Amino acid sequence: MSERTSQDASRRLSSEERRAQIIEAAIAVFGARGYVGTTTDEVARAASVSQPYVVRLFGTKENLFLAALQDALDRLLAAFRSAPRGDDLQARSDAMGAAYLGLLEVRGLHQILSHAFLLGSHPVIGPRAREGFAQVWRYLRDDPAEGGAGFSAEEAQKFLAAGMLINTMVGLRITDEYGADTGMTELFNECFPVSIDYVLGVAPRVDELW
Repeated sequence: MSERTSQDASRRLSSEERRAQIIEAAIAVFGARGYVGTTTDEVARAASVSQPYVVRLFGTKENLFLAALQDALDRLLAAFRSAPRGDDLQARSDAMGAAYLGLLEVRGLHQILSHAFLLGSHPVIGPRAREGFAQVWRYLRDDPAEGGAGFSAEEAQKFLAAGMLINTMVGLRITDEYGADTGMTELFNECFPVSIDYVLGVAPRVDELW
């Protein structure tokens, strides 16, 4: 090992880098186990830090979930904004869909969004989840000149419905049934007609925690 490699390996992470590491782990663990089924100790172990350190940074599991949810929403909108913006609306929609599938590389992201959207009755998480859902809708509907996607209400509804179906399929691990169940294989092919090999390669790993 070179001196530089040794120095890089031993470099202490900054507090911001450590916080980002914990949030990354939290997205994966909350995504796989849900809010109720997750403990701060499990997130700490996934992030290779101590549980007291997680508590010191975030205070409560609720705050940690909110931070992970916000990060997931930020990544989602950033992925949409990164899609090519041609004049053809269908091409724009396809590019945004591909960007959404690209987020499968972030373990647990699609699942944590689904978990959050089912916590509407939670006094703290519910309002934030609704706000995030509304923020996505506004982005889909806003004029491209204002940074939005420029979809009509009908087009936005269809795009959002397709995304929620993808979330459901990821959470159900439909990839485990691909090729074995005719109906599930047909559904998978309809939802992922272009990136099927990519999804089959990535989706089985989304629930791996450590």
